[in-house]
Amino acid sequence: MKTQQLFGCHVSIAGGIDKSVARAESLQLGAMQIFSKNASRWQSPPLDQEAVERFKNARSISSIGYIAVHDSYLINLASPDQQSWQRSVDAFSDEIERCMTLGIDDLVMHPGAHLGSGEAAGLKQISKAIDQARERSGDRVRILLETTAGQGTNLGWRFEHLAEIIADCRKGNLAVCFDSCHVFAAGYDLRSLNAVNTVLEEFEKQIGLDKLALFHLNDSKKGCGSRVDRHQLIGQGEIGEQGFHALLRDSRLTGIPKIIETPSGPEHRDDLLTLTLLRKLSREEI
Repeated sequence: MKTQQLFGCHVSIAGGIDKSVARAESLQLGAMQIFSKNASRWQSPPLDQEAVERFKNARSISSIGYIAVHDSYLINLASPDQQSWQRSVDAFSDEIERCMTLGIDDLVMHPGAHLGSGEAAGLKQISKAIDQARERSGDRVRILLETTAGQGTNLGWRFEHLAEIIADCRKGNLAVCFDSCHVFAAGYDLRSLNAVNTVLEEFEKQIGLDKLALFHLNDSKKGCGSRVDRHQLIGQGEIGEQGFHALLRDSRLTGIPKIIETPSGPEHRDDLLTLTLLRKLSREEI
């Protein structure tokens, strides 16, 4: 029996986190990603317990097969500034605890930017931060290190960076979120079947495909190796339909959830068109 592909998108929590499940259901998603709070603010009120129960009940009767939380964009676990770093660790710990409250197993995070301290120092800061957060919250929630485009001093644009963080953390339960736009912009070509196979072989060598837990499927406005993070609708960017077809038809990746983070359009119109295209590319030869 062929494994069902789990496609989804990032869903708003406006009006209450429990509303996100109904939104995902209306789009006929098999997977979804949410923020657990306002991603552009440090401070957020605790989760409302009644809303949490409504969320859990809605999820239990829904067709959603996978849910991940994405952490706040403000968090920088690689910061060389002790005060900023500690604030980020505190916020990251809160993100883990919110996942536990909601019963969500996966938390996606951007590794962070070293801000001039250097790659080696920044990677150490990230591992230390994750360990400190784990000391507070345990390791029940799986941390998904997201691949980055490598803009500025951002870390995680080389597979070796993510492998080092995983190896350096004292506690386990870490995996990787593979963002196609970011990986492509970082210099890993994804435009053909052969190119995709080469990248996956490199991922297997550096990290291991057993650590690949989630895809962010986004096309790229910028070229391979540009180190610029600009998402584009699937098939309308530099990766193109051929690259996504190769990713979607690779049997090693079939069971891994795939979330789009491309422009949604009015009433999620572009999301629906993109999901339809992905389903087609996963089924048919082109």
